[in-house]
Amino acid sequence: MIRFDAVSKEYPGGTVAVDELSLTAPSGTITVLVGPSGCGKTTSLRMVNRMIEPTSGTITIDDRDITSVSATELRRGIGYVIQHAGLFPHRTVVDNVATVPMLTGTGRRQARSRAVELLERVGLPAAFADRYPAQLSGGQQQRVGVARALAADPPVMLMDEPFSAVDPVVRDQLQQEFLRLQQELGKTIVFVTHDIDEAIRLGDTIAVLAVGGRLAQVATPAALLATPADPFVAGFVGRDRGYRALAFMSAEVALAAEPAVALGSPLARARDVAVDDWVLVVDENDRPQGWLHLPAHPAGGPGPAPGEVGPALLNLGGTLAPVGGTLREALDAALSSPSGRGIVVDDAGRLVGSVSAATVLDHVHDTAADTPARGGA
Repeated sequence: MIRFDAVSKEYPGGTVAVDELSLTAPSGTITVLVGPSGCGKTTSLRMVNRMIEPTSGTITIDDRDITSVSATELRRGIGYVIQHAGLFPHRTVVDNVATVPMLTGTGRRQARSRAVELLERVGLPAAFADRYPAQLSGGQQQRVGVARALAADPPVMLMDEPFSAVDPVVRDQLQQEFLRLQQELGKTIVFVTHDIDEAIRLGDTIAVLAVGGRLAQVATPAALLATPADPFVAGFVGRDRGYRALAFMSAEVALAAEPAVALGSPLARARDVAVDDWVLVVDENDRPQGWLHLPAHPAGGPGPAPGEVGPALLNLGGTLAPVGGTLREALDAALSSPSGRGIVVDDAGRLVGSVSAATVLDHVHDTAADTPARGGA
């Protein structure tokens, strides 16, 4: 557990970066510091490992004041991941990861062996071990940075916008990998981001900071979206927070049976089962492959359409919602589907059924109607 007790940081000239921050980051969870530029997120983070010394207040890790040990000893027990990975360019990937264990007395062979295991754990093949950072993509470098932070098996990890310098697809992959690792390892993590969507996705607890280092609100993601503490928090979270809140509501909606045809089926058969001119196409394992649009009157007249269903005919639009997922996933599947029917699949990716946006919104309306109104202004 990391605890800030009335911690402030004031620079010469009177600039206050952090203003009497009192905050607890529970053990084994992810606490995200989020807010606009200049709100003291990174300053707060860097005070934990004493890269910045607070002006006043105390910071404790598991009830031990961080000033009771040397900064060097403190940092050896804290993993630190930054935006651009911060790898040593002249060292191979494996030696980058093995750096801290070797500094703390682990033999070179053992440290390198452990480093290779960690590379594989963060999703990099062992073949990358002898490459240099310049030979890796940005996303691969960030994975190496995470592996290096994990190398000494620290109980605490500090992460300063580690995924912000990569493209959206890679960022999504890194976030998924990060959540998977945390589920396995259960570290105490303080994570800094300016992206509220990233904060909501990754955080167990979210601390919203305002400019000047003032703590505006601490809450779970669901509570933050549902009840922002003041106009600043409401504005920062965004006007679409109602839609984001659907990510924390279970999609307990009735699914409709969705007729489907297999790849290679006759087009005439597809026309027979199409609904509103659209039919879902699946593979031999009943996994959705795309949508086929069949207008009421094919070229050449109203007779049976010739040919068969092939990949080239498919519309690949529409996300897939997992069975037992959230209302946001179900609504997104419906809204993104060219047919207007969101496809729901099981853990193996097999078709379970479909849901419309109207069904999801009716469920949201019914749920809101059954929820007692809050008192107060």
